Amino acid sequence: MAIKKNELYSALWSSCDELRGGMDASQYKDYVLTLLFMKYVSDKYKGNPYGMIVVPAGASFDDMVALKGNKEIGDGINKIIAALAEENDLKGVIDVADFNDEDKLGKGKEMVDRLTNLVATFEGLDLSANRADGDDLLGDAYEYLMRHFATESGKSKGQFYTPAEVSRILAKVVGINKQTSQDATVYDPTCGSGSLLLKASDEAPRGLTIYGQEMDNATSALARMNMILHDNTTAKIWKGNTLTDPQWKEGNDRLKSFDFAVANPPFSNKNWTNGLNPDKDLFNRFHWGVPPEKNGDYAFLLHILASLNSTGKGAVILPHGVLFRGNAEARIRENLLKQGYIKGIIGLPANLFYGTGIPACIIVIDKESAHTRAFNVLADHEQGLFMIDASNGFIKDGNKNRLREQDIHKIVDTFTRGLTLEGYSRWVPLGEIARNDYNLNIPRYIDGSEGEDMHDLAGHLQGGIPERDIAALGSYWRVFPTLKATLFAPRRPGYSEARVAAAKVKGTILACEEFARFKQAALAPFAQWFSECQFGEFAKGDSPKALIDEVSEALLEHYRASAEATGELLDPYAIYQLLMDYWQNQLQDDLYVLSQDGWPAGRVLRELIADKGEKIKESPDLVIGKAKYKAELLPPALLVARFFANEQKELDTLQAAQDEASQALESFIEEQSGEEGGLVEAMNDKEKVTAVSVKARIKAATDKEELAVLKQAQQLFDAETRAKKAHKEACDALDKAVFAHYPKLQDNEIKTLLVEDKWQASLCKALEAEIERVTQQLANRVKELEERYSSSLPQLTKNVSELEAKVAAHLKAMGLEWA
Repeated sequence: MAIKKNELYSALWSSCDELRGGMDASQYKDYVLTLLFMKYVSDKYKGNPYGMIVVPAGASFDDMVALKGNKEIGDGINKIIAALAEENDLKGVIDVADFNDEDKLGKGKEMVDRLTNLVATFEGLDLSANRADGDDLLGDAYEYLMRHFATESGKSKGQFYTPAEVSRILAKVVGINKQTSQDATVYDPTCGSGSLLLKASDEAPRGLTIYGQEMDNATSALARMNMILHDNTTAKIWKGNTLTDPQWKEGNDRLKSFDFAVANPPFSNKNWTNGLNPDKDLFNRFHWGVPPEKNGDYAFLLHILASLNSTGKGAVILPHGVLFRGNAEARIRENLLKQGYIKGIIGLPANLFYGTGIPACIIVIDKESAHTRAFNVLADHEQGLFMIDASNGFIKDGNKNRLREQDIHKIVDTFTRGLTLEGYSRWVPLGEIARNDYNLNIPRYIDGSEGEDMHDLAGHLQGGIPERDIAALGSYWRVFPTLKATLFAPRRPGYSEARVAAAKVKGTILACEEFARFKQAALAPFAQWFSECQFGEFAKGDSPKALIDEVSEALLEHYRASAEATGELLDPYAIYQLLMDYWQNQLQDDLYVLSQDGWPAGRVLRELIADKGEKIKESPDLVIGKAKYKAELLPPALLVARFFANEQKELDTLQAAQDEASQALESFIEEQSGEEGGLVEAMNDKEKVTAVSVKARIKAATDKEELAVLKQAQQLFDAETRAKKAHKEACDALDKAVFAHYPKLQDNEIKTLLVEDKWQASLCKALEAEIERVTQQLANRVKELEERYSSSLPQLTKNVSELEAKVAAHLKAMGLEWA
């Protein structure tokens, strides 16, 4: 049966629980990722003499499983890994973690139990169906783990991973496209775990030829493993310091040149000159200037520039300071701008990266068209630098900020199309930059700040809502042309007053005909898009990622095309985000199951069986007797709604009867449990009235009134018991009927249930919520304006005087006098 991504991620992350406490996250990642690698290559290549990785006898994950509970398990795992490493020239790559380290894993039984549990976590995963066409579960799972390791490692160890969202932006703006040849080269001089290189390679239809260098030994090993997990075994990753000892060279004094470069160098490296004399650099990397000794940002940028061929293109993440710092960095910046090497700058939100909270930017380099941007003092032409201020587009995710799918898409669209958007992006002539002394601080050129919400003093003094504030909602009045007159009436020149009470504003908006037309226009592109997607044609072996790429772009285009009909109140990127959220939370799991098992997977109910001594971790969808089941694709509620509507209606009636019986009993007990109530003596040791305590008290009671109350309580308890029994019997009967119906489902019924009842219904519900959110924004602003100017200063003064007079009168009546 197919592995769902979210289930795989959960299983892998739970494996980390076995290692917490003994070491830092930056260390236990080596253990978890090594076992992930061993499990993957064993499942994929064991017994295959033509596999990219040779798994010799005694060197597979199965051999690790055989060691479970063995007192020599740590040493045994080390030997298994060493044998695989020896066979495949992976020494120093997969054997970095010591599985016999008592300081990290504990001594004796503690180590045996910890490693046994760790191996058992991976044992239940079948990774043999991992695909190699961009839908590789393991590659994505690797990135999932790396992100969490970076989060847990904190500031000192977060440098081994660049957030995938940022990596994707670099890969898409650097210039790689569908026409890029597989022979084209991509280079990362500070490659970390290799995620940036892989993202860049994914942009080409058949991948790219990958080169990387990483200074940290363990991290370079992770990069090599990452390449293999992504079926990119030909990637070349070197260890070493790129600045002092670059490995990719052509001769002793020339750097190897590449077609593309992507990088996320360490920010503001203070030790970049250790072992290097920039003034006597063999590779002439500092021709345009020598960076400050205590700040290596431009050192990495200049190295990348020197490593690109004459038509090379690069994208580099650097701290914002490189845009405006002075002295040596200002001179380098000026020289690079005059040469036209910098094509564009993208300002990112703060707190995206794991090693630092400072904001960063992406500098895009383009040598091929540099001559068109090179500064000519005699011609202040418009062709200059393209800037984007994307600092406000993010979502909070724990203690970090994260780019959403809509933020990524908007950045890439805007940059690749060169779109000018107010407060977001524009072309900046080099002449304008020169007049700013080559300072590239983005706020100098783009004002991305939101306008202040100014209070109107005349409105506060004399009353009335300023017409300026009402006119600012013009985008809404264009869609709802009569609504403005419904909500506001003229008061005096330049000011209006509210016609509808603040509490009724939203209801008024929803009730107007124009809103109904707007909602219909907003839903129409979705209906058209969904009918064209043909989700029901998805077949076993198809690519989920290819499908989501195609349909998400189509959805975005449908809403771009309908912008006029919806008055541009709906952001097409926000609609795109709805789909991508659903993809992340549910759709990708369903499609991966279909890709591996086909539509018959809709009939599958998987029985949940706990390992010995453990509880079942998954929540069941159906419980039949003592057996618990999980639906692979179709939750039981979908079958109930389509095939058992009458039974569900009866069940709802029985549920209502049970609720009514429970409420009657609860009210009666509350009424009769006071000091003089008839149930006081029936309370048990916990001062609670129960059926048992009432029955016991009936036998002992002698007072007629108390006995009558007790018998009434017993009748109510009996009524509740009967109602609960009837509901449970009906519920069990429905569960059994649904359980029996799963194997009977036809493929066309499965498609209807999954595509229409699950996917379409869920997405439509999210879209309707987005439409309501837009109208809620209007309602909130109208209410805010009404409440802000509802009382003028004279009214407030009069109210104060009246209240003051009342207080004085009360005090006088009490024999006191207001001083």
